[in-house]
This record gives sequence, structure tokens and C-alpha cells, in this order.
Amino acid sequence: MRSMSLSRLGLLLPPVGPWRAEARGYRWAEEVGYDVVYTADHLTHPTYPGLWLGEAFTTLTAAAAITDRVLLGTLVASSTFRTPVSLARVAMTVNDVSAGRLVLGVGMGAPFCAEADRGVAEPVGEMSKRYADVVRGFRAVLDGATEWQGDTMAFAGLQTTSGPDGVGSPELLLAGHGPRSLALAAAHADTWNTYGGPGTRDLDGDDFWPLLERQVAGCEEACLRQGRDPKNVRRSVLLGFGRVSPTTSVDAYLAAVEHAAALGFDELIVYGAPWTDGDPPDLAVHEQALAQLR
Repeated sequence: MRSMSLSRLGLLLPPVGPWRAEARGYRWAEEVGYDVVYTADHLTHPTYPGLWLGEAFTTLTAAAAITDRVLLGTLVASSTFRTPVSLARVAMTVNDVSAGRLVLGVGMGAPFCAEADRGVAEPVGEMSKRYADVVRGFRAVLDGATEWQGDTMAFAGLQTTSGPDGVGSPELLLAGHGPRSLALAAAHADTWNTYGGPGTRDLDGDDFWPLLERQVAGCEEACLRQGRDPKNVRRSVLLGFGRVSPTTSVDAYLAAVEHAAALGFDELIVYGAPWTDGDPPDLAVHEQALAQLR
């Protein structure tokens, strides 16, 4: 058995297909030893045309009822169509139902979700401003604000509490890789996450890992500019978007763990296949790799 310097291993299960199939994936992930199971938050997605795409927080609420130990998260809640008050309501509800097991991942979102929601795909600059507002507004709700004004949105007239009695705030994971999102994470995140960025799809390991190293350095610099110790922000990486895909083999999985740990990441998240047509074909890779790491 290998020793593992990472503090967490996560699995991203897309909310594709009926819950009766997804439920098997959550139970399996807990049994095999994952620490966190994440779901995605999209209104539509080009990867899954013609398939059913479930809602993220409803999925996590159902998952909380059939699991006991594993943390449950969004990777990521989409600022494209979420707003501070509604995000706080669903997040605190899931954190309550799950007995404090929610990892609330928030990110900028995708233009195609904006188009699905409002009929217009927003420019990236506007999406970035909206992302910052959703995060700052969410924090304001949890701090008890009854009104708040951001650059792109606002809320007012809140008369209810920020959460149920005895339920704390969820871990806040903020995703991003550019200067503005790194500054946002440095100011507000418990955990920072990156997948490298859209330009990394065709990079092999020789180019991908040095890019991540630069992003880690960028996160550390952003924390220092905020007067925050970089060690107080957990570092998380999602792998499998491009050529660096840990689940192709046990050796690839173990090598990814070693690379991530060497760069100072605390958490490695890998993609899981949808449980729509029976058992996914790569289950043995996950099981054998985790058996060596636990």
C-alpha cells in the first residue's frame, strides 16, 4: 500500500440519466473510499445531447439520504444562472439535510447555460463580473445582510435567517485559473480549484503539469496580496478534461496523485462516467488505485 500525501480524493459524477441509476454511483463511490462526490451544475451540455441532465442540488439532497460518510459537492454551481439569495437557500438546505457534508463549489459557468437560461450567451467579461457578485453576495447573505448591492445584481428585503439553527456554513470552493478568479478565491475561498483551463485540452503531461505549477504560484501570490497565508486555502485539481486522464489505468491514476501532491495540491478530483447503461467500464481502475492509496 502506498502512502498518500493528498488529504482528499474526489469523484465527479455527472447528473446524467435517472436518479435510480445515479444512486448506484454514489453508493459505490462511498464504498470504494472516495472522500467527496461532486456533481455538475448545468442547464444543458454539449457532451450529453439527447440525455436527461438532472439538477445539482436536488441530486445532492437525494445523495445525502443514501450515504453516510462521503462529502457531497458541486463542481461547480454556475454563476451564470445562480443568484446570491437562491444559492444560499439551496446550499444551506443541502448542508442541513446532509449533516454538514456539503462542499459548495462555485464557478463562472458556461456561455451555453446563459443562452439556455436567458436566450443570450454573455461575454466572458460579464460572466466574470457576475461570478464575483454571486460569491460576494452569497457571503453577505450568510453574514446576515438584509440587503446588498453588487456590480451586476443586488438583493433587498430579506426577513428570514441565513440558515437553520445549528447548521454551519458549507466549505466554499471557488474555481478558476485567471488573475480575477484567483483574486476572488484568495479573498473568499476555503478551497481553490482548477482544471487548468479550456486551453489545456490538447496538452500532454510535459506541458500540463508546468502550467498547473504556474497556477499554484499565482494562487499563492493572490493570497499574499490579500494578506492571507496561502496555507489556509486548500488546493484542489480536477483531472480528465484533456489528455492527462488518471482513469485510463491504475498506473496513470497513481502517477497523477504523485504529480498533484508534488505541486502542493491537497485534493485530486477525477471524472466518473455516467451510470446510465450499467456499470461504467473503468470501475476497476478506481477500485484498484484507491486500494493502493488507502
